Amino acid sequence: MDGRDAPDDGKPSGAVVQCAALSKSFGQTLAVNGLSFDVGRGEVFGLIGPDGAGKTTTMRMLTAIMEPTSGSATVLGFDTRRQPDAIKERIGYVAQRFSQYGDLTVAENIEFFADLFQVPLDGRLERTRRLLAASGMEPLTERLARDLSGGMKQKLALMCALIHTPEALFLDEPTTGVDPVSRQEFWTILYELVAQGMTLVVSTPFMDEAERCHRIGLMHRGRMLAMGTPDEIASERSSLEDAFMDLIIGHGQE
Repeated sequence: MDGRDAPDDGKPSGAVVQCAALSKSFGQTLAVNGLSFDVGRGEVFGLIGPDGAGKTTTMRMLTAIMEPTSGSATVLGFDTRRQPDAIKERIGYVAQRFSQYGDLTVAENIEFFADLFQVPLDGRLERTRRLLAASGMEPLTERLARDLSGGMKQKLALMCALIHTPEALFLDEPTTGVDPVSRQEFWTILYELVAQGMTLVVSTPFMDEAERCHRIGLMHRGRMLAMGTPDEIASERSSLEDAFMDLIIGHGQE
């Protein structure tokens, strides 16, 4: 699957995420400023922008970890302010920083998150087996998480986020600091999830990863500068030069 195989009209069908004038302030700092967008079921939607663009804050609001200062958002029909638990039960979230337990093995981490999400024992072993096979981590089940490579840590984080079979998956810069081969393997797993009907919202500072998405929103200093397919955003490059220069200077193009 190629990330550019987007629907012909580029529009979401059956919105999983809906944002209206979503904003977040920290004191006098406006980190996210009036975001309004939808994400359709089965879509790969990318939030792209340099460090400080507001991507992580946006992801935390959408996953009901953080309340907005103003505006609103719903995920899978549930309001992020009023129904955060309903959202958390139905989504998977891979944070920017590795959040699994380093002193537990791969198998123990997966079991812990399965217990946390109350995954039924009936079928749990088969679900775990399939995730380990898909990620290529079957030989590493007894390795401590802290001893894994960067790419393997992210695969473990992904498995823990998928163990309860979420309806949508949110990934905050999941491949930052990961080698190119592991990045490709990680995206291969993500494409397989999309083929099964899952909705993905991914934040990234990398232009090449943005091209893998059906649609992207280009963020800069808390605002959404443009939204559309990767080709549409690329065609607007000259008018968005400041944001593109921040991406190039801050991260380069891999």
